[in-house]
Amino acid sequence: MEIERKFLIKTLPSNLNTYEKKHLEQAYLCTAPVIRVREEGEEYILTYKGKGLMVREEYNLPLTQDAYLHLRAKADGNIISKTRYFIPEKDGLTIELDVFEGVHAPLIMAEVEFPNEKAATNYIAPEWFGEEVTNNPSYHNSNMT
Repeated sequence: MEIERKFLIKTLPSNLNTYEKKHLEQAYLCTAPVIRVREEGEEYILTYKGKGLMVREEYNLPLTQDAYLHLRAKADGNIISKTRYFIPEKDGLTIELDVFEGVHAPLIMAEVEFPNEKAATNYIAPEWFGEEVTNNPSYHNSNMT
């Protein structure tokens, strides 16, 4: 189960380059339900996501590079490229700050995943976060392709 909230960003942290980061590339094979392949550094992942906005099913399966490239070629729409920064947050949470590239630039969005719905509901976003877009399906990556 994935429980996350999403936010647009007003201003980037001044120390952004001090955080761990990864380049991600992801392609969508289907959007209803969401079936995605992702390259994350040296890792390749097939993901299934169920219906929902803040809470939804999510399953991840490892892929080989060859399987990823084969499935990537079958993607519908744009392939999303972004740099993801991992910013430690209070209560053991992590802010995943995505800086989109290519046709989706200059979009910058933050996601925070939670262990349960109560934690998600009680979360107070940092000042540098902008509008919350958790309940706006147009900000699901699968709808941006």
